[in-house]
Amino acid sequence: MKNKDLFGNDIKKDPLLRDKFIEPPFSILNSRSGNWRKRVNRWKRLGIKSEVGRKNKNKYNGFDRIASFAKKINGNDNGMLKNSVSIFDPALAELLYYWFVPKGGEILDPFAGGSVRGVVANYLKYKYTGIDIRQEQIESNREQALDILDVNNQPQWYVGDSVQIIDGLNKKFDFVFSCPPYANLEVYSDLKGDISNMDYVNFLKYYEKIITKSCNLLKSGAFACFVVGEVRDKKGNYIGFVPDTIRLFEKCKMKFYNEAIYLQSLAGACLTAGNAMNKSQKLKKVHQNVLVFKKT
Repeated sequence: MKNKDLFGNDIKKDPLLRDKFIEPPFSILNSRSGNWRKRVNRWKRLGIKSEVGRKNKNKYNGFDRIASFAKKINGNDNGMLKNSVSIFDPALAELLYYWFVPKGGEILDPFAGGSVRGVVANYLKYKYTGIDIRQEQIESNREQALDILDVNNQPQWYVGDSVQIIDGLNKKFDFVFSCPPYANLEVYSDLKGDISNMDYVNFLKYYEKIITKSCNLLKSGAFACFVVGEVRDKKGNYIGFVPDTIRLFEKCKMKFYNEAIYLQSLAGACLTAGNAMNKSQKLKKVHQNVLVFKKT
């Protein structure tokens, strides 16, 4: 007997969107789903340890602190965070590469941070170039990559200020992909040129330079993607980091092409959401914004 809809018409079954695209290409990316968690666990089994090389210099990172608290109480943090530093989701990197990068494409990451985006890229046969200002982070990334990837298939990481390093790159890229510092929400170092330790006015000036220089190296028709989240000022108001990011990309002639909401784990947020609402009427933030731009 054939399946019927509410009006008695035959229902034709199509192949699952997940079979075609890894995850359904919707504007909600749900990291809480069983399929997503399975993909994360597969990447973790490779030995990616993005938190290594990162000292905890956070002024305040609500989600990280919540996850750490939840781990103490529940014995786990749903696999998303360790040691109170933010870790990029390898399953998200995998998905965005699959959607927006041609096979074997070149990827530029001006805020490289931990090893995740580089290791995932080269494991999938892309060619990754990442820049980070912290020597200890890059050294850790290189060690991990050598443990996981073939010696002839290594990400290219540079140590230094992206504003300067990008000027020395003499090739075009198929994708610009990064997760920049969320203003000074999580301070990574006290180094000159580290925009995470700047006030917001100077942060935006440096941020714009890096975005512009990165997009200048994009091939025509290629995409850029930044994963960002909103940030509160000292009075508790949002500073507009997400719209500022969109504005800066559009300022360098990039078209705002896609936006998705990346849903994070609720494990720790459930413990503190009620208290936050009772005290200050603040909603507990459990998502990040995935912003995609296209070079025409």
